[in-house]
Amino acid sequence: MTLITVENLSVRYGANTVLRHVDMTVEAGEIVTIVGPNGSGKTSLLRAIIGAAKPSAGLVSLKPGLKIGYVPQKLHIDPTLPISVERFMRLTDRVSGKQCEEALEVAGVSDLLKRQMSQLSGGQFQRVLLARALINRPDVLLLDEATQGLDQPGSAAFYRQIEEVRRETGSAILMISHELHVVMSASDRVICLNGHVCCEGSPAVVASAPEYRALFGTGTGGALALYRHDHDHDHDHCETSREAAE
Repeated sequence: MTLITVENLSVRYGANTVLRHVDMTVEAGEIVTIVGPNGSGKTSLLRAIIGAAKPSAGLVSLKPGLKIGYVPQKLHIDPTLPISVERFMRLTDRVSGKQCEEALEVAGVSDLLKRQMSQLSGGQFQRVLLARALINRPDVLLLDEATQGLDQPGSAAFYRQIEEVRRETGSAILMISHELHVVMSASDRVICLNGHVCCEGSPAVVASAPEYRALFGTGTGGALALYRHDHDHDHDHCETSREAAE
């Protein structure tokens, strides 16, 4: 089932066109990653999907009744503000304590319910944002560089949790990241964006595409293979990506 359809989408800010003729879909239950250099229009694409940016051309179509969860790039909370994780989770929605606990468990931080937001590490904070996005059981989860500022092990752990979220909830996931070695390994499909769609397909196919290599070089394929060595069902992708890197 198709949840999101983007057809011939262009987005312009003043005289600057940031996206041109973009076509893409998100299907139920899949993990799709958008990669691209800075200024390639990744966030503008996400903003167009959620209705925060108006297309200058083309269409964005959502499945009727589609529920979207959103994890922002960053969120600043005054460290002097006394607010617990539970209270933060319930700020804008009428949700029960049980719903909060369940969402935190899916996000892998069930022990943080009573902690103060100001006491959380960067990784814990992002997991709480993830839990808050999950609280209403979305059909699709959007992540805009949600691990910005985390170290590499923290980012890898976060994206492994995203795979677990998909397994547990069945939500489709559309995410943006610059951390190619981590994000591509967690994806069913990758879309390489640079103002337009340069290439798309499985991680192995994209890692070996000339358009992708022109933007990012060949080193990410090897990192992809190393990250996936313990994912038996992805063994073929590992080998293909390693060969592409060589």
